[in-house]
Amino acid sequence: MLIDSHCHLHDPAFGDVRDTLRTALAFDVYGVVAVGCDPATNIQTIVATTAAPRGVWGCLGLHPDWTHLTDEDLDIVEEQLRAHHPRIVGLGEVGLPWYSLTDAPDAAGLMARGHERLERLLALAARYDLAVALHAPHGAAVGAFEALKRHGIERAVFHWHKAPAEVTRAIVDAGFLVSVTPEVVYRDRDRELVEQVPIESLLVESDGPWKYAGEFAALGTSGPWLVARVAEEVAKIKRLPIEETMVQLSENTCRLFELIWA
Repeated sequence: MLIDSHCHLHDPAFGDVRDTLRTALAFDVYGVVAVGCDPATNIQTIVATTAAPRGVWGCLGLHPDWTHLTDEDLDIVEEQLRAHHPRIVGLGEVGLPWYSLTDAPDAAGLMARGHERLERLLALAARYDLAVALHAPHGAAVGAFEALKRHGIERAVFHWHKAPAEVTRAIVDAGFLVSVTPEVVYRDRDRELVEQVPIESLLVESDGPWKYAGEFAALGTSGPWLVARVAEEVAKIKRLPIEETMVQLSENTCRLFELIWA
């Protein structure tokens, strides 16, 4: 059995959470770590956990590349974390902006605001001992890594990780994890990442309902069931039995989020 370590169950594509889990279970995917992106999707994520309390675990977040989010949204998310921290397993999706910087008229200001928001949110993660699911691709990874260390965060995953090899080594050596998506099936960058990172430091995720290319192009939106295919590819790259790989990946997810998997 596997756990999807990062999925947006708040999305309309997953209107029926129980039906989503039934489909996933047919592919040996037992549970889902659901992440929020703003005040509204955080509430939807909490609702999703009530639909299947032993199959869905929630994280509350503020997406760094959603440029429409205001300081008031940040205040609300902080209050949500204070109110709901006993019933969630992590802070996420949070991190630093990257993709939104490309066309931003003030990219430096946007990044500075992102750092300030991340500092405030990590302070709460440290206070409530929450795992952190980070959006920090490419050049944002170093800044997020340094922020984790400043706040003494011990449990974090760099979701859909993309960074230079030396940055990845530093992240893994510090005890943090990185995750891969279905792109590992068809993209050399992701396959090289799996080759370089110890299996004990890897997670698998769908980032559903993100649309993927390659053999998944005809499927439309993705879902938790795709992590079975991701795990299969990880096993091939690592030259490990699929059963052993699935167990290790699940253990990694449970360790990170301190899940009770029954």
